Amino acid sequence: MKLGADSSIMNNNSQLPFDLACGAEMRQILSGKALKGTSKMVQRFEGPLLKRSRFFGWNLFWVVLEHGVLSWFHSQLEAQADEQRLGCKNLTQAVCTVKGSRERYFTVKFFDDSVHVFKASLMNTTSHTSQKWLQAIEDHSAYSTHYCSQDQFSDHEDEEDLPSSESLQESLKTAQAHQQRLEKEISSLLSLVGSPEVTKGLPPRVLQKLKDVTECSHVTSGALSNCTVLLRKQEVVWNLRLQQEQGKNKVLSEALQTLACEHHELEKFVARGSPPQSALSEDEYYDALSDSDSADSVSGFETVASLSADEEPSDCGSTVRPDMSEQEDHGTGPKESNGVTKYRTSLPAPMFSRDDFSIWSILRKCIGMELSKIAMPVIFNEPLSFLQRLTEYMEHTYLIHEAIGSRTSLQRMQCVAAFAVSAVASQWERTGKPFNPLLGETYELVRQDLGFKLISEQVSHHPPISAFHAEGLQQSFVFHGSIYPKLKFWGKSVEAEPKGIITLELNKHNEAYTWSNPTCCVHNIIVGRLWIEQYGNVEIVNHKSGEKCILNFKPCGLFGKELHKVEGYIQDKSKRKLCAIYGKWTECLWAIDPTMFDTYRKNDKKNSEEKKTSKSSVASEKSEPDDMPDSSESVQVIPGSQLLWRIAPRPPNSEQMYNFTNFAMSLNELNKEMENVIAPTDCRLRPDIKAMENGDIDLASEEKKRLEEKQRAARKHRAKMDTEWKNKWFHQGPNPYVGASDWLYSGGYWDRNYSKCNDIY
Repeated sequence: MKLGADSSIMNNNSQLPFDLACGAEMRQILSGKALKGTSKMVQRFEGPLLKRSRFFGWNLFWVVLEHGVLSWFHSQLEAQADEQRLGCKNLTQAVCTVKGSRERYFTVKFFDDSVHVFKASLMNTTSHTSQKWLQAIEDHSAYSTHYCSQDQFSDHEDEEDLPSSESLQESLKTAQAHQQRLEKEISSLLSLVGSPEVTKGLPPRVLQKLKDVTECSHVTSGALSNCTVLLRKQEVVWNLRLQQEQGKNKVLSEALQTLACEHHELEKFVARGSPPQSALSEDEYYDALSDSDSADSVSGFETVASLSADEEPSDCGSTVRPDMSEQEDHGTGPKESNGVTKYRTSLPAPMFSRDDFSIWSILRKCIGMELSKIAMPVIFNEPLSFLQRLTEYMEHTYLIHEAIGSRTSLQRMQCVAAFAVSAVASQWERTGKPFNPLLGETYELVRQDLGFKLISEQVSHHPPISAFHAEGLQQSFVFHGSIYPKLKFWGKSVEAEPKGIITLELNKHNEAYTWSNPTCCVHNIIVGRLWIEQYGNVEIVNHKSGEKCILNFKPCGLFGKELHKVEGYIQDKSKRKLCAIYGKWTECLWAIDPTMFDTYRKNDKKNSEEKKTSKSSVASEKSEPDDMPDSSESVQVIPGSQLLWRIAPRPPNSEQMYNFTNFAMSLNELNKEMENVIAPTDCRLRPDIKAMENGDIDLASEEKKRLEEKQRAARKHRAKMDTEWKNKWFHQGPNPYVGASDWLYSGGYWDRNYSKCNDIY
């Protein structure tokens, strides 16, 4: 097949090679699913190689290729004993190439984009030796890529259909019991057939047929007995292999935890100037830094996942709610003298301490799994659904009203840019995970004081998508979009890239703006204090004027100088800079003339070295450095700047209330009047969220489990009846401004007719 043989040609008996293959491995090869080099176990390959370090140049190591992993040691003896391993890299999707015209030099690019440079040692200078290394790395890369990318269980839904080990053992015991009974019955029948008194009078043909059936049954019983014995032996073998794999997984998870702790100390060493409390020697430390030419080389695992519920709801009977006008309040508290509803400023119970719980204790058992399949304990949640978390985009709706009242398109773009930044401000220090929405779950919010109403719905399970639609009470604007987070687990951190399009339409000016949110990352999953940063570019487009605002949410960096900073420019359709914007997404946003901003940045670069020196000296005096980079330094306002937005102060009890803002504190507020108005699928009615809000963690965990079991049964019922899920309030269609597929509001929710709604709670 490597030389071009066609495995689809039949023989004279109309048989394919696949039909005649012996064993699953050969059938896999003939089906074309096996990659090159995976038809057999790859051989261990080792030898001396020079490896380049960014700090110390070339160093001689003993390099070993085994089971798709490249490792290096100080000496051959250490490699043989598998001790003092200096480093290792998995060769999954690795690419090896000869560097330039020098055949001794070759580079290996790994799946995390890190690049290592090797060259054959002086003892092995022939090109033949280099070619052997290239071939060995290629074989191990193919082997690792093949076996590391197989989807053993793509979903819990598939896993549920697999028989459990208990049921298999029970079936085996039953088979053995029936086989033993069959053997007794056959022996009894044979004795009867051999007795002349019993067989007297039977036709010879019947007697012969009876003897044949008896002998055949005896042979079948013997074969069944052998089969059960083999299954028993195989069960012992698989149990032994399972124990071995569990041991390997334990070693790998502990190694990852150790690596994360050492990397954490190394970061402190670089940032603070104090020696790391680690087992790494100086040579090992610098070699660890040379493992990659990029700052992201620490990544060890990557997975695509979601924030959706594990299960889906079933259909139920109809429910009709009384009508409520758009101008009627959803407030649960008394009204103030000016008629505005007074919302609550605290939750019924403070949050539980998470000091005694470790996220790593959960994640270490799930290496290689999708994050959406990991059952996180309720203690790591916050008492809000992800749909309610999306509603926090509307906390600073006044910026939209300011944009509507602005005269020029530039002023409107400034307000829209400030609104886009303010939409993620509530995530600051919010390390709790919102509850996964159930399919068909909804959330509505009407705020008279802010002048908007919003409806959102969980519209998809695979992939998980949450859609929302907000509009002004005076029909002055429409704000809509759909979000599905793409998650990556990098070993020490979890990164969430919010895929989806956000659209803002200003009806008065007939303008539409679109953008996507920046990437959010939670650091120190394994060790240290959890902290959040936002980074990436956000491009806001005015589809009427062609103006763009390109904002750069800056990553923290090594010394934390850029933490939370946002900078960018507003450009016209000819890419001429009209305005500069700067600030912090956790604090405020300012606008200034672009020429003045560029001048300030040039002067700031000249003084950067002095600031670095002063910062490092101050940091070294601290006895216990923080895990999170220092963000206490406020934004340095450039003279002549215009304030676009400033974050509202959080309530004094915010830290005890999951770091909620005043706006977030009121999102799950519910009274009996609202129960008779909102849809039965509203988040406020979720018993697990309500239990956690009231401080009953045990009840919240039980209710969460009950909901999952209910949705599992609903999904199986739909599959059995061969019916598809239909969303009630949103439909899929093209976004009229960007052309891409989006989830659009179908209308009708505010008519308050919730017939044929879903019984999801």
